[in-house]
Amino acid sequence: MRRNILVPAFLSLALALGTASSLAAQESRGLADALSELLRSGEAGDKPLRKVPFGQEEVQLSYAPLVRAVSPAVVNVYASQQVAVRSPFLDDPFFEQFFGRRQMPPRVKSSLGSGVIVDPSGFIVTNYHVIRDADEVKVAMPDGREFNSEILLRDESLDLAVLKIEGSEPFPVAPLGDSDALEVGDLVLAIGNPFGVGQTTTSGIVSALARTHVGVNDFGFFIQTDAAINPGNSGGALVSMRGEVIGINTAIYSQTGGSIGIGFAIPSNIVRAVVEAARAGNDFFERPFVGATFENVTAQIADALGMARPTGALVQLVAPDGPAAKAGLRPGDVVLAMNGAAIEHPDALGYRLATQPIGSVSELTVLSQGSERKVEIELARAPEGASSAEIIIEGRSPFAGTKVAALSPRLAQRLGIRGQVSGDGVAVVEVTRNSPAASFGLQPRDIVREVNGEKVATPEKLREIAMSNSRWWRFTIERDGRLLNQILRY
Repeated sequence: MRRNILVPAFLSLALALGTASSLAAQESRGLADALSELLRSGEAGDKPLRKVPFGQEEVQLSYAPLVRAVSPAVVNVYASQQVAVRSPFLDDPFFEQFFGRRQMPPRVKSSLGSGVIVDPSGFIVTNYHVIRDADEVKVAMPDGREFNSEILLRDESLDLAVLKIEGSEPFPVAPLGDSDALEVGDLVLAIGNPFGVGQTTTSGIVSALARTHVGVNDFGFFIQTDAAINPGNSGGALVSMRGEVIGINTAIYSQTGGSIGIGFAIPSNIVRAVVEAARAGNDFFERPFVGATFENVTAQIADALGMARPTGALVQLVAPDGPAAKAGLRPGDVVLAMNGAAIEHPDALGYRLATQPIGSVSELTVLSQGSERKVEIELARAPEGASSAEIIIEGRSPFAGTKVAALSPRLAQRLGIRGQVSGDGVAVVEVTRNSPAASFGLQPRDIVREVNGEKVATPEKLREIAMSNSRWWRFTIERDGRLLNQILRY
């Protein structure tokens, strides 16, 4: 009898608890839906919608459609170089009497990286350090096809190079996006060929923007990401959620050689400008010339100028009759913005200038004598100088095997000589392998100032001095802004 009474009671209790649980679940879903709606509501203005995934359906979303769209245009780049090998017994009289002066066969040095096809006709962007000094560069497609490539453009300061391959049909393309639209926290994918294992995709976010002084090259405006980037990823694509390439993966910060979540990519806006230069037939990337040098605004300088915080690019030197001088810039002025974009440091100004076409006019916001003003500056082509002739130095001297030219703003830009506005001198353009100049340590970008007590202002003057029958050589060269004095017996 008691059992008959308890069973209906337990059923009633269970039904009540189930109803309460259902109501609680509905309330919980209502709260989640409200929070989801709040996070899905986007941002004010015309910025693109960003949202956080909610619910099982959204958590199961995949990057596969993006990878399928972009990965066919991400290629492997194989660069090879023949390096002369010197026998340790070459100058040993004992071994020479048995074997003669035999040369060892050259050794093939190879490097592996990635690249991105950005034009259906076969233009490929990769890193300069991947194809540095290469004698031959091959490109392997994800579908197994291989092509020999031609190097159209190299820029060591940006660590970018443009290759060209030929095919019977259009190649798959990865479109270049707008890197200026990126924000910290945006989702990104990195696609490349790490360690030569094959095409690999990793995911992460944009960790920081406009990174400087990362020790990669002279360029100082990197996108930082925690998407895994490893050796072999260099030259690969950093892809946005729109399926656009917004960066070229370039370097990692690592104490082990592998990824620890700090990788750097070159923004797509500067990549686009380099590709356009290659399309125009240029073998180097020509930046607009403003005729001025800039330095960082330190806390002390900011305090002296009455600035709230240290920001901007401080005008250091202004070349006479250059675009900066014509625009009214003076030493001590601070460039705060360019075309409405804030300038935090000189590298940011260099980046903004490099993305603008030569011949265009830009607006600068300048702090001058305590007040802000706007000036218009014409972005001109760097002047060539009195002569653009390049001369190869021969004979018996420490300069034999060099190709030299008169220093000019245009040549300084081409070679990546930073801070050079004007001045006399002869710049080393190339150094032949295994030449006397190479054995004495001369390098491209060295500026020859003086030889054996005579000032060197033209390539012809250096050739004249180099042909003399001197056994002792005293010369002064400028390298990376430092003067080096050498005394050699040759």
